Amino acid sequence: MGRKFEIKRASDGQFHFNLKAGNNQVILTSEMYTTKAAAINGINSVQTNAPHDNLYDRRESKKQEPYFVLKATNGQIIGNSEMYSSTSAMENGISSVKTNAPGAPVEDLTAAE
Repeated sequence: MGRKFEIKRASDGQFHFNLKAGNNQVILTSEMYTTKAAAINGINSVQTNAPHDNLYDRRESKKQEPYFVLKATNGQIIGNSEMYSSTSAMENGISSVKTNAPGAPVEDLTAAE
C-alpha cells in the first residue's frame, strides 16, 4: 500500500476524500463537496498547500485533544486531521501530510459504484 488520496461518495450523494499514508492510515479528511470535480479541486489544493507550515491551524478539541486543519491560501479549510493523544503526535501528523500529499496518486472509489 502506498500513499494516496481516495475519493468517496457519502450516503447523501456528496463527495469527500481521505489522504492515506504509506501504512494506509487516514491522515487528512476533506470537507464534503457537491461534485466529484470539486473534490478533485480540493485534492489539488491539498497537494499545493500541504508543504506550507503556515497553512496548518493547530487546534484543541473540547476534550483537550490536539488536531489540525489545513487551510488554502484564501483561508478556506481543505482538510481536517484526526484527534491526537499529544501535541507531538499531532506534529508528526502534520509532517506526514507535508510528506505524503504532494504528488500522491488519486484513487476514485466512486468509479466502481
